[in-house]
Amino acid sequence: MAFYGGAKRVCVSIRHYCSNSASEKVNLIKQLRERTSAAMKDVKAALVDSNWDIEEAQKELRKRGKVLASKKSSRTASQGLLALAQSPTKLALIELNCETDFVARNDIFQHLALRLANQALSLSLDSSSSSSSSFHLGPQSLQDMPFNLDHPKFNGQTTVHNAITELAAMMGENVRLRRGYVIPASPNGFISTYLHTSPQPGLGRIAGILSLQVDDGQTQLQALQRVGSELAMHVVAAKPLFLTKELVPSDALENEREILKSQAEASGKPKMAIEKMVEGRLRKYFEDVVFMDQKFIMNDTMNVKAVLDNLSKEVGSSVRVVDFLRMEVGEGIAR
Repeated sequence: MAFYGGAKRVCVSIRHYCSNSASEKVNLIKQLRERTSAAMKDVKAALVDSNWDIEEAQKELRKRGKVLASKKSSRTASQGLLALAQSPTKLALIELNCETDFVARNDIFQHLALRLANQALSLSLDSSSSSSSSFHLGPQSLQDMPFNLDHPKFNGQTTVHNAITELAAMMGENVRLRRGYVIPASPNGFISTYLHTSPQPGLGRIAGILSLQVDDGQTQLQALQRVGSELAMHVVAAKPLFLTKELVPSDALENEREILKSQAEASGKPKMAIEKMVEGRLRKYFEDVVFMDQKFIMNDTMNVKAVLDNLSKEVGSSVRVVDFLRMEVGEGIAR
């Protein structure tokens, strides 16, 4: 009886040990998933290969992830977010792409996008560029810069390129910094912004940016900001291509004129009537693509030029648009 009783006590002890060991492993898997956001099977495999050493397993996951990220870099990434950062003297806007909207909603992805916008804002303006016009940033402008994401799951000094690669590894998708712009505020001016489909401040899927200049820098700021925001929203909704008629390229204008003339001639009307039809349709073309000629989305009884004229009267100083920018996630990418 003593022998069997002893065996029973040994079995109970072994079961107790195995239970504790399994509990510890489950806890390690949970901790590593919280640290990395990696898939359960990848986390478990890394822990097994590292003899359940969580620090070594985390290093192993990062190594595997970078290899996978490199393999995924040729895949189409047309989803993502625009991120905006602004100071009193300039504004930076970047586009960070991924493959799915699911990743674009991820907290780390959004955090990275905002940090990249702030990184772009820190760049010095090119002395050769105009003090009032935007300039384009290619990914190469940022990729080698020192960078710290400063996120609970993603920390430590690295470069922009490596941070994006590690995020791609973590998310299991192609992630890339596609483009960016820096827009300086003009003298006695300010920049108005509007972000459409914004999950949090500074992020969105479509951006409207407007640089305004005021002759009197001490004029009514509240009115300027109100109308500036409405005009930035107008840029998003109305999709203007040119600021004024004078900035429409002559070849684009001639091409449009030829198309309209061909359409009018098909009506069989006299030449004089055709010319009037072409001029009338050309005015409609300007209303469609020229910012100053477009019907204002908040009040279509007036155009944008009339809105600015009214604002100038309200604040007692001439207000003009220096430049505008409309940017949308994934535009121009073949899907």
